[in-house]
Amino acid sequence: MTERADAARNRRRILDAAVRVLRTQGASALTADTVAKEAGVGVGTVYRRFENRARLVYELIEENETRFQEELAGHASEPPRERLRAFLHGMADLLEEQRALLLIAEASAPAARYLSRPYRTHHEQLTSLVAELTPTVDAAYLADLLLMAYTPGLFDHQRGERDWPLERIKSGLDTLVDGIARTTERPS
Repeated sequence: MTERADAARNRRRILDAAVRVLRTQGASALTADTVAKEAGVGVGTVYRRFENRARLVYELIEENETRFQEELAGHASEPPRERLRAFLHGMADLLEEQRALLLIAEASAPAARYLSRPYRTHHEQLTSLVAELTPTVDAAYLADLLLMAYTPGLFDHQRGERDWPLERIKSGLDTLVDGIARTTERPS
């Protein structure tokens, strides 16, 4: 079913307003009331469109996902190891960029992350990349382990409390890629 033009405009206004609220006022200000005021719509419009804060947050995350996938497409002709490295580094950059948003999502609906379209897409992509790099490993399991590095609370702790630079996290991910690439047979 095609979205009505006025509904599409309101959706865009609300999403743009949410981004502005995040940038100017921070994650704690991302409420239906604040976003509605910023968008110039009634709070009921926000709730009709997004039903709750978590749904709004996941919509914003999915918009960022589109850009991430477009950037990944630029690595399609590279060898599997380099594509896996580019994926993991790109994910670290994406998480850094939307850390506050992902923390809201994690707090609002902790298990929703694993059911979200971006997570399922990332898992499929990582499974494929790992299997292509090292066909003898349990690629789906390793994809889960690699995605654990992007748990918003852990990533925020590493960046905030531990004050680790993003390059340290990427270097650690490179070490994991090197280890996966060296694996030649499936463990029993």
